[in-house]
Amino acid sequence: MSDLIDRYFETHLSLSAQDANTLHFRYYRDYGLAIEGLVRHHKVDPLEYNRLVDDALPLDEVLRPDPELRNLLQDLDTSKVKPWLLTNAYITHARRIVRLLGVEDCFEGVTYCDYGKLPFVCKPAKAMYEKAELEAKVRPEDRGGGRVYFVDDSFLNCMHAQQYGWTTVHLLEDPIDGEQPMASKYRVNSLLELRKVFPEFFKSTAPSAS
Repeated sequence: MSDLIDRYFETHLSLSAQDANTLHFRYYRDYGLAIEGLVRHHKVDPLEYNRLVDDALPLDEVLRPDPELRNLLQDLDTSKVKPWLLTNAYITHARRIVRLLGVEDCFEGVTYCDYGKLPFVCKPAKAMYEKAELEAKVRPEDRGGGRVYFVDDSFLNCMHAQQYGWTTVHLLEDPIDGEQPMASKYRVNSLLELRKVFPEFFKSTAPSAS
């Protein structure tokens, strides 16, 4: 994806490879999405961007059904929690991902960044978290009581969601380093660790068979 984004910056903004990469990550850092910077400052068509970047990814070649993830999600006690997707991607990309992972029926809904509407609303903006609460029908007392739970792999997204009042879990790809600053109340290296962090939300405590 990073290569496709850089290529888009090079082609549409007539930039060198180095300048495209620098601007790409500056917009990602400043706005949470490279596409927001492109729309805000260069008036590009976000739906064309989605077609040339997100929808152009060869996901069918790299993603396969994930039985462990599916077992984890199916073991959630939905009388206690409502599984909900919150993504900065457009809806086509979000649906494609969960379909390829084999978990599309494990969520009650999805809040996504609507590339067809301006201005953009995306994480880590407070408006995106408000949008997710509205669409998932979260009660004000649940957020106020810390009963909205958010798992994300972005330090910035977790930090802002925590400040907003959600109980957040930072998903780290690399081993957890005790010296790293905390973006969230919790940190995990795998979604499977959520069973240990929140055992009260699962119907069983033992790992599900693959």
